[in-house]
Amino acid sequence: MSRDSHKKQPDLKELARRAMIALGFLTETPNSAKLEIEMQAEPHFATLKVRDLSSRLWSSIDNDDSRDLDQIEYAERDGAGTRIYIGIADVDWFVPRQSSIDQVAGHNTTSVYTGVVTFPMLPERLSTDLSSLNEGEKRLAVVVEMLISNDGSTSDCSIYSAIVQNKAQLTYNAVASWLEASAASTSLKIQQNRELQDQLMLQNSAAEALRKARHEAGALSFQTLQMNPVFSNTGEVLALEERRQNRASLLIEDLMIAANQATARFLDDNHFPSVRRVVKAPERWDRIVSLAASYGYSLPAEPDAKRLEDFLGVQRQANPDQFADLSLAVVKLLGRGEYVANSPGNTTSGHFALAANAYSHSTAPNRRFADLITQRLIKAALSGARSPYSMEELSAVAVHCTERENAANKVERFVKKCAAAVLLSGRIGEVFEGVITGVTDRGTWVRILHPHVEGKIVERHEGLDVGDRVRVRLASVDAAHGFIDFGFVGSA
Repeated sequence: MSRDSHKKQPDLKELARRAMIALGFLTETPNSAKLEIEMQAEPHFATLKVRDLSSRLWSSIDNDDSRDLDQIEYAERDGAGTRIYIGIADVDWFVPRQSSIDQVAGHNTTSVYTGVVTFPMLPERLSTDLSSLNEGEKRLAVVVEMLISNDGSTSDCSIYSAIVQNKAQLTYNAVASWLEASAASTSLKIQQNRELQDQLMLQNSAAEALRKARHEAGALSFQTLQMNPVFSNTGEVLALEERRQNRASLLIEDLMIAANQATARFLDDNHFPSVRRVVKAPERWDRIVSLAASYGYSLPAEPDAKRLEDFLGVQRQANPDQFADLSLAVVKLLGRGEYVANSPGNTTSGHFALAANAYSHSTAPNRRFADLITQRLIKAALSGARSPYSMEELSAVAVHCTERENAANKVERFVKKCAAAVLLSGRIGEVFEGVITGVTDRGTWVRILHPHVEGKIVERHEGLDVGDRVRVRLASVDAAHGFIDFGFVGSA
């Protein structure tokens, strides 16, 4: 072990806070917003003229440590299909437009999850309490109701306000273990509740049908993973924990995609503007073509999502151990998504990766400002009012949300690299296998495989491109600045 490993570890929470401030985020709630929060209280449910669906067996599925619960789900058999209900927290009820709380949320536009400390978009009194769909609590929600046929088609969609109650707060890991074993689970809630088991099977069946139909239409399937630091009781970094997709996270992803598409269609049908989530056809399609060719697969010269999905499907089966790295390379080459304002009757660019022409973020209003904006548009349409936003205002919101999302990603990557640098400080000189993840004017980046950590190649990086598999030697780390530097050794 090198002498560096015995150095005092940096205060990662403080580094995260400084990174937030450096990139223009607010990290403290202004006094004016605190006063507004103190006056907030739960709705008087008995006086609300909305449907009361609180008796149904709603459940949520999220990360083990999630406290800001944005959505819950319920399913019932309906003829040859499944009727799915997505209850989305009515955050707008507690955050009036142009209030101080709204201005803070509109400034940051997103919660930032560093793995070390969370910077919520909304103060915790709201995001983890009043506007969170916590187990056992009655809440006001915007419900998206859809009929999912066995072939994965969606029909009979409607959106309305309702009173709901989360009966079972579940986690991805517990639900996934039960779905995969169909019997065992770490969750007593699932083991001891046959009705809840039926709910999960219904939801999973509908999600699988949605997923199959999307991928047949050209939606792309990736294998993603997140690395989160694990700490000792004294705050020292012990390890990086992998968080991979599982059947439960895919279940929620499929249902949320369907709800977001239904939301976009609803606003279109009501001649309302919207904020769309767009992923354009990739500018670096030529590199995706050459990357596929290195695997012996031929892609057309022009972007074709269906053919790309066919290639990904083949590689998932043929090279499962390398599929996460191929997924990462393709994701990087596709480019970032962005928010775009869409006027009634117009068609913006679609979401290339989801094979969706109309897609609006709507299912996480506690965590994303774009979703809160969408919720206000939906509620205005439901009440017969005019749009609360002009196209000029929505365009400005879309640009700002995109910029803030990119900044949030920078903060999250920086803090996790600081944690990774701490762990790697005793391994200077070791050689690792990795995949090239970025090539820009500022440098060439590589993600090593064990552990999955990204750093910069500072020696002999000419001629490398995204997706290349390489061997690199760890040259140096600087935990306080999030620097992990490698030297190129050769192709892997």
